[in-house]
Amino acid sequence: MPLLLELMITFFLVAGAIVALIGSIGLARLKDVYMRLHGPTKASTLGVGCILLASLLYFSFLKGGLSVQEALVTLFLFVTAPVSAHMMAKAALHRKLKCSPRTRKGPPDQ
Repeated sequence: MPLLLELMITFFLVAGAIVALIGSIGLARLKDVYMRLHGPTKASTLGVGCILLASLLYFSFLKGGLSVQEALVTLFLFVTAPVSAHMMAKAALHRKLKCSPRTRKGPPDQ
């Protein structure tokens, strides 16, 4: 395997792990549901996306062609993560969940 490809795969794996760790810490530490939506959404799209890109590069090199499984999983992830975050935010607004005073613009009727 070429050194440049190994460095790229390593970079994407480390970057993905760091972003996923930061998203997990954000999920645990942020105060209300509206702020907590950002942690896992960003972690899944950026962190897991980087890890899937590293996997795509690795298996594409091994097989000698594009690895379709990783490409499809990445596409599915980038399509569904924003939609699921939007639906969770709509459900929180519908249930009129309270927000932290640190949230800039809270839900209506608070």
